[in-house]
Amino acid sequence: MKKNKANPSTQKVRGNSEHANFPRASFFRRLGAIIYDALLAVAVYMIAGAIGFGIFTGLVSLNLLDMRGFEHISDLLNGTDLYKGLYQFWLVLCVSLFYICFWSYGGQTLGMRAWRLKVQHPNGQNLSMFTACARLIYSLLGLGNLWILLNTDKLALQDSMTRSEIVVLSIEANQLRNWRGV
Repeated sequence: MKKNKANPSTQKVRGNSEHANFPRASFFRRLGAIIYDALLAVAVYMIAGAIGFGIFTGLVSLNLLDMRGFEHISDLLNGTDLYKGLYQFWLVLCVSLFYICFWSYGGQTLGMRAWRLKVQHPNGQNLSMFTACARLIYSLLGLGNLWILLNTDKLALQDSMTRSEIVVLSIEANQLRNWRGV
């Protein structure tokens, strides 16, 4: 009797256990996704900068912040350690949330999707927000990926530290939209 297998792209994903058996990604494949995502992170940084500067300008316009003798708002922002620190924190937070949210809610950033990569636990489950945050810190701005060149198991520093992995998906698995099985 012949079994009728359904097309995996039309099946509803319940658990992510079927995504547990893909091969781990190589350094160069990860590098491609990193370059792609760096462009997207710059865009997030610019948008967050515009929003942050707009909010800061609004606070000055409403006289909630004093100009402190500065002539231009940008001089006030860059010349006051507190304002500059808060603004830089805002920018880092926005770019960090870009990675954390993509990794925890779908396992893929847009660059990873283009290169058919997915970050997951070895059992195929998505990362929690906490694990994604730890992964971001351990990645050392991408330098943690150099660890792959020093070992044979294709695990980066952030993979080892968070007990996760980046796998190369098949074309069909990469086309699935609903990773969480909701």
